[in-house]
Amino acid sequence: MASDANERLAVTVRAVLFTDIEGSSRLWEERPEQMAQALARHDRMLCEAVERHHGEVVKTTGDGLLAVFRDPLGAVTASVEMQILLADPATTAGLALRIRCGIHAGVIEQLEGDYFGSAVNRTARIMSSAHGGQILISQTVADLIRGRLPADIGLRDLGAVRLRDLSSAERLFQVEHERLRRNFPALRSLEAAPNNLPQQMTAFVGRGRQLQEVTDALKRTRLLTLSGIGGLGKTRLSLQVAADVIHQFPDGVWFVELAPVSDERLVVHAIASVLGIQEDSGHSLEDSLVRHVNERNLLLVLDNCEHLVGECARIAKRLLQAGPTLKILASSREHLNVAGETVYAVPPISVPAAGDVSTEALLQCEAVHLFVDRAATVQPTFKLTAANAAAVMEISRRLEGIPLAIELAAARVRALSVSDIAARVHDRFRLLIARDRTVSPRQQTLRATIDWSYDYLSAKEKALFRRLSVFRGGWTLEAIEHVVCDGELDPGGVLDLLFSLVDKSLVLTPGDDGRYGMLDTVRQYADERLREAGEAAQVGERHANFYVGLAERAQDRLAGADQSRWLQQLDVDRENLLRAHAECMHRPEFVELGYRLVSAIKLYWFMRGLLTLGHRVTIEAVSRPGERPQSPDRCKALWVAGQICSYAGRYEEAERHLTESLAIARHHDDRRMIAAVENSLALA
Repeated sequence: MASDANERLAVTVRAVLFTDIEGSSRLWEERPEQMAQALARHDRMLCEAVERHHGEVVKTTGDGLLAVFRDPLGAVTASVEMQILLADPATTAGLALRIRCGIHAGVIEQLEGDYFGSAVNRTARIMSSAHGGQILISQTVADLIRGRLPADIGLRDLGAVRLRDLSSAERLFQVEHERLRRNFPALRSLEAAPNNLPQQMTAFVGRGRQLQEVTDALKRTRLLTLSGIGGLGKTRLSLQVAADVIHQFPDGVWFVELAPVSDERLVVHAIASVLGIQEDSGHSLEDSLVRHVNERNLLLVLDNCEHLVGECARIAKRLLQAGPTLKILASSREHLNVAGETVYAVPPISVPAAGDVSTEALLQCEAVHLFVDRAATVQPTFKLTAANAAAVMEISRRLEGIPLAIELAAARVRALSVSDIAARVHDRFRLLIARDRTVSPRQQTLRATIDWSYDYLSAKEKALFRRLSVFRGGWTLEAIEHVVCDGELDPGGVLDLLFSLVDKSLVLTPGDDGRYGMLDTVRQYADERLREAGEAAQVGERHANFYVGLAERAQDRLAGADQSRWLQQLDVDRENLLRAHAECMHRPEFVELGYRLVSAIKLYWFMRGLLTLGHRVTIEAVSRPGERPQSPDRCKALWVAGQICSYAGRYEEAERHLTESLAIARHHDDRRMIAAVENSLALA
C-alpha cells in the first residue's frame, strides 16, 4: 500500500493560480437566485480560460478556483482574460462579479488529483491581499515571465508586502492591461492596518478547520479565549486568526505577550506599553487605557494569561465595558470566567490512525505534515518515504498531536534517524509515566519530550540551557556573556552552544533586534533544572548585577542624543530589570544593589509615564524589612522615592522619605545631596 501511495504522490514545480469573488457572501444574501446563475457562468468561463491557456483546473472553491500551469505565463494570460470577460455584467446574468487573482510558482505535491504544499498556501495568501479586479503575482513568477509578456500586458512593482501568513515579506507585482482597472486601494496586507504582529520564521501548518472555527467565533463574541495545555499552539493559532481578520479592525490588531510578566500588577502596563499609552496627569494608567479604547475599533490579543488569569479577567471586563467596538482574543490554559466570554478549546492536531502506514493516509494528518515540514527545515533533504513512514507515524501518535512536542522531536533528525527518534520517544514516555501517574497524559507527553531533549544535550549545553531560564522577555549576546558564563562556560565558546540550542528548537531564533528567547513552557522547565542544579542563586546574582549595570549605563544617556535608543533598550529589557529588582528584594546581601537599581532607572519611569510602576518598585526597595544602612546609595534611593511620590501627589509620603534622605546626606556631609534633597523637600 505504501509503495502504491508513493507512486500516486508526485512532487513537481508548477505555477499556481487562486481566484475568488470579492463580496460573494453579500451577493448571496441580497440576490441568491441571480447569484446562482451568475456563479454557474463564472465557473464555466474561468475553467474555459484556464484550459485555453494550457492550465489544469484542480478544483473550484465555492466562489473561485485553484488551477496549475506548467508555464506561469499561461496563468497570467488566463487571469487577464478572466478579468476582461467578467468586466461585462451581461456575461454573468447581469450581476457584476469582481474577482481577485493571485499567482505564485514553486514546488507542490500532488496526491489523488489535489495539490498542497507551501507554494499553494502562499498563493492563497497572495490572492487574499488583492482587491476585486486585481491580479497579483509573486517575485518568482515575475522573474519567470520577464521578457516574454505580450505587448499589451505589463507589470507594476508594488514592493515587499507582509502577507497574512506572518512569514517573510513577499515582493508583489500587479498585472496591468489597457482594459483592466489600474488603481486600487492599499493591498490587504499586514501593513494595511496598524499592528504589531510578529513575523514567524516557520510556516503555519494545518489547523484549517480550527482557523475557520475561531474566526467564525470571533464574529459572534467580543471576548474569545483559546484554552488548552501548554504546547498546543494557542499562540500561533491566535496570531494567524488576528492576521486573517486584520482588515476588520481599522484601529489595529495588537499582540500583548504576557508570558514574561510575573506580577499581575503589570498586566495593565504591558497592554498600555503595546498601545503606546502613558499616564495622564491626575489619571491612572488604567484610566488612560480605558479612555483610549472607548471609541476605537481594535482587536487586542492577550497571550498566555494563565498565570495572571484573575487580573486579565478584571481588566478585560473593564475594557470591554468601556469600548463597545473593542474585541479581545485571549489564550490561556484556564479561561477567564468573564460574563459573555466564549471559550474555544484548542485540540491537538490530527494524528494518524493505528495500522495504516501508507504515505497517502499519513499526509492527511496534521501531525505528520508538521513533523515533515519542521524536519525539512533542519534537514532539507528529509522526505516522507515508505521506509520511514512507520516511524513517523509512531512519533506522531506517541506525541499525541502536541505541536511543541512534535517540533522538538523533528529538530532531532539532523543527528538521529527517524527510527531512533521513535524508539527514544517511546522509552521516555514509559519512564515518565512510571514516575508520576497523577499528571495528566498530555502533560506527561510534553514534559517527556522536553526531558528527552534535555537528556541528549552535552554537559555544557545543559548548563547554558538551564541558566538561560533566568532571563525574562528575551536576551542579547552581551547579556549571555555576563550572566551565564563562569568557569564552566566561557565567553569564547558560549556562542556555539547557543546556536546548538537554537538548532534543537530549545531557544527561539532571534528577530531583527538580535534578541533570543524561549517558549514559556520550555523556560519553566529550564528553571526547574536550574534550581535542581543548585545554580539559581549564583546565576540570579550575575543577572541582577548585569541589569543594574545596564540601568546605570542608560541613566546618563537618557538625557543625551542617544535617548531614543536607550529608551527602547530599557523597554525591551523591562521584565529583566524587574526580575533584577525581585532578586535584590529577597536577598539581604543585595540591599545596596537594589538601591542602585531604583536610582538608575528613575528617569525611565518619568519618560515613559510609568509613575505607578516606578513608585511601587522604588518604595519596595527603600521599605524592605531588615537593616536600613545610612549609606550614600540608600540616601539617593530615598531621594528618588521622594521625587516619585511628589509627582504622584503623595506629598506626606514624599516628605517622610526625603527627610530620611536628608539626614543621611548630612551624616556624610554630602553637600551636593543636601542641596538636591532640600530642593525636593521644599517642592513637596
